[in-house]
Amino acid sequence: MTSVADFADTPERRRAAADRLFARKRIVAFGIPALVLIYLAYIFVAFDVPGLAERARMDNALILMSDSVRHKVHVTRDNRNGAVSVAIEGERKGTWPAGQGPDWVSLGETTVIDLGRGHLVTYLPDGSVTFAIPDYGTIRAVPGAEGITVDLPPGDVPAWISASDTRLGVTTPEGRLTVTRNRTEVFRYFWGWELFFFTLDSPFHGKGPGELLGLALWQERLDPAVSNVGAMWRGFWYNSMWRHADVAWAMGETVLMAFLGTFGAALVALPLAFVAAGNFAPSRWLRFLVRRLFDFVRGVDGLIWTIVLARAFGPGPMTGALAILVTDSGTFGKLFSEALENVDDKQIEGVRSTGARPVQRYRFGVIPQIAPVLLSQVLYLLESNSRSATVIGAIVGGGIGLMLTQAIQTQKDWEEVAYYIVLIVLMVVLMDWLSGWLRRKLIRGD
Repeated sequence: MTSVADFADTPERRRAAADRLFARKRIVAFGIPALVLIYLAYIFVAFDVPGLAERARMDNALILMSDSVRHKVHVTRDNRNGAVSVAIEGERKGTWPAGQGPDWVSLGETTVIDLGRGHLVTYLPDGSVTFAIPDYGTIRAVPGAEGITVDLPPGDVPAWISASDTRLGVTTPEGRLTVTRNRTEVFRYFWGWELFFFTLDSPFHGKGPGELLGLALWQERLDPAVSNVGAMWRGFWYNSMWRHADVAWAMGETVLMAFLGTFGAALVALPLAFVAAGNFAPSRWLRFLVRRLFDFVRGVDGLIWTIVLARAFGPGPMTGALAILVTDSGTFGKLFSEALENVDDKQIEGVRSTGARPVQRYRFGVIPQIAPVLLSQVLYLLESNSRSATVIGAIVGGGIGLMLTQAIQTQKDWEEVAYYIVLIVLMVVLMDWLSGWLRRKLIRGD
């Protein structure tokens, strides 16, 4: 460090001292960026960034993104008995009645599937299948007990055809065909979330907005026992594929976990914060112990507490709320105690001069000073915990997090995953708006 003596003697010594000072500043100015660059270079090698780029499959990512906003219809033939079924997303709850299907599927002894633009798949009575593809030719596959026999047009096999003795896969923009020994299946994609409002067995399925409005307002009841509006609501709310009622219940559980955990933590932390605050602590040793307790519960990540409490109390939303409570108790304790250490003693003395007891002094001389800070911090963490409760719910088996995890694990209906994610985002936006509104009302008095 430069001393006063370096500047107190001759001009030469002052100049030398100035040169040393500038040299240190140059070292700092160039040394810190150099250390950052060295660290980034280490990360580039240690995390195998080039290998990550090589392993990246952007085509799979694009398929996943498109699957989240599209649905596919399965036309499946059981090669063991010849039975053909048509189902949305392959779901039993989205299966057309026997002998029925969309207008681009002609069911019968010979089933013809028109995928559009000249692409035709035909299930033949002898168990074979053909796929006519314009500008390429006709593919024929015969599944049997020993495997699959495939006949392809002459020439090189294109990359969009995968053929072996046990499986045939043909992928085109119009649709996809897979053939195995036991099953032949065609997938055709369509935009939108099909059956989101009404399932196939609902009398309202396939009707446009105008027809539904007419049924709701002036047309006769389809079911004499219930109004058309009530039947529409029941068909939507208890939709067996999208399970709107179950999703709403799960969203309520998620919000309840965040609410109970956040406000429970605030109630636990507030009295302990008085013990941890330097100007209110009855004992230095007690203050030290409480502060270390705050450090401990705050230092262990909330997911760790979730796993520990799940082993102790079993799965469920209440366990998730307890995990949030334990973690946030340490955070609130630190924040509240720091707010208490900055209160104005004059207001406390004013309350004391009226003969108020210690509890009354805290109630009327301390709490009003820190209330805006406390409320702001509680509302902010409530908003943050609304997001955390989704992840915690996936671990403890409650809330929308559990449903999201189940939908991801099936890797089948990615539009369901997109639906849950949209609801979670809307929940966070709503909690953000609500916390902001409460801050304006409770803190600023707007």
